[in-house]
Amino acid sequence: MKVFKPTSPGRRGMTGINFRELLSGDRPYKPLVKGVKRGFGRNNDGRITTRHKGSGAKRKSRDVSFDYLKKDIPARVETIEYDPNRTSFISLVVFNDGARQYRLAPRELKVGDEFTLSETAKAVPGNALPIGKIPAGVPIFNIEFQVGGGGKLARSAGESAEVIAQEEERTLVKLPSKETRYVSSRAWATVGSLSCEEYRFVTIGKAGRHRHMGVRPTVRGAAMNAVDHPHGGGEGKAPQGTKRPKNKWGKIRYGVKTRKAKKYSNKFIVSTRKQAKRK
Repeated sequence: MKVFKPTSPGRRGMTGINFRELLSGDRPYKPLVKGVKRGFGRNNDGRITTRHKGSGAKRKSRDVSFDYLKKDIPARVETIEYDPNRTSFISLVVFNDGARQYRLAPRELKVGDEFTLSETAKAVPGNALPIGKIPAGVPIFNIEFQVGGGGKLARSAGESAEVIAQEEERTLVKLPSKETRYVSSRAWATVGSLSCEEYRFVTIGKAGRHRHMGVRPTVRGAAMNAVDHPHGGGEGKAPQGTKRPKNKWGKIRYGVKTRKAKKYSNKFIVSTRKQAKRK
C-alpha cells in the first residue's frame, strides 16, 4: 500500500495502491482500446435519472475477453496493465497463433509466464479448464454460469471462489459472498485468485478523489425538506417520523428482500450468503 504525507486533512489517512511495483508499465494495446461515452446519471432532457452519479475522469474501454473460445492454444503473458473500468488488473496475452487478448490477470502470473485453456490442462494458476476437472479446495475465478456463456462469477479484485465437491454432472462451488451453489461440471473457470488484492484496503481520503471516480455527493434525507424526502422537514433536528427508515420514494430501506422468489437459478443455491440480522 502507498501512504501519503499528511500535507492536508484530506491527505492524512489517505492510502493508495503502488502501481509501479505491480504493473509492467506498458501502454495499452491500441487495437483493443476504444473511446466510450459514459453515462452521467441524466437523460436526454438533462434530468437526473440515477442519483449520486456524474462527472469523473475520462476513461477508455479495454476489450476484455471473459470467454474460453481459444482452446488448446498455449498463450504467454505480455503485459500487466491497469483498467479504469474494473478493480482487478488485466493482462495482454498473445496466443501461439498470433492472436492477442486482454484477460483478467490472476495474482500468481507475471510477465513472460505461460498458460493454456484446455480440458487436459493441469489445475495450476492461470490455466483454464472445465470445473468438473478441478479438484476440491482449489481457488477459481471468472466462472461460467451457463456453459459457453463466458465468465460471470468471481471477477472482482482479489476475489476467488472455491470448489467444494464434485458430483456426476454438477460441481458445488463456494462464491466470494460465502454463498454455495451448484454449477454445471461442463462450465469453464480459471484457476487462481484475481490480482490487486490491496484494493479493499484503499482509503479514499477526500471528497475530490471520489468525484474523480464519478461519484456525486449524497445528502441525508433528514437534511431535506418534507416535500423532498419522508425524513425531511421539522424544526431543528427532528426524528425521522416513520416506523422504519425509508428511501426518497417511501419504500422501506433496510431488511427488504429484492431477489425474485421464483428466479430460475434459485434451485442451484444450496446455502445463501450471510446477511446482517436486524436488531
